[in-house]
Amino acid sequence: MKLIIGNKNYSSWSLRGWLAMKQSGLHFDEIIVNIGGEEWATAKRESGEIMPAGKVPILWDGEAVIWDSLAIMEYCGDKIGRDRFWPKDDTARGMARSMVAEMHSGYMALRSECPMNMRRRFAGFAISDDAKQDIVRILTLWAEARARYGHGGPYLFGTFGAADIFYAPIVSRFLTYGIGVPGFAEAYMEAVWEQEWMQQWLAGAEDEQWVLEQYETGESAK
Repeated sequence: MKLIIGNKNYSSWSLRGWLAMKQSGLHFDEIIVNIGGEEWATAKRESGEIMPAGKVPILWDGEAVIWDSLAIMEYCGDKIGRDRFWPKDDTARGMARSMVAEMHSGYMALRSECPMNMRRRFAGFAISDDAKQDIVRILTLWAEARARYGHGGPYLFGTFGAADIFYAPIVSRFLTYGIGVPGFAEAYMEAVWEQEWMQQWLAGAEDEQWVLEQYETGESAK
């Protein structure tokens, strides 16, 4: 199995796909490409059907090509058992699936105004009211998941799983842009940030030489 990912410092969807692969326990080789470089633009032009969406991450498993983070996670779940990713309790699993789906398709203001940049910390960053609404929504979901299902550990549903994988880049964004959060969220964010695989990814981001200037200004898109 080969997983193509983008810059570890900037590519939030690559982080999700990579964490899903790590959570699966399946062996894979990672191939890192600079999504801001000419080699990536060339690869997309020449890829044909191998890179259908022209985005990362992309998982190759023999003749199977899976090109979306959520699809990669579900593909791995089919291989090794979905309990590796989702809560066993029906109601908890329903909420976890809903939270992942909302992350996959929502929070556009926050994602646009606060792109992932794991190496940086910006002070006094101004965000729009729409982004603030996204933050309130995320914190509300975190609070409910932790209160109802988080008793078995420090993560949203107790043990590390799909919801944590999909909200991990949000943790990074909150840290990068100095988003103030209540105490329970600080504890959760610390647990995610200190998680073994997150630390491995962060070390890779710190070692990268690539810099995408459009994500380095700290200027809001408001």
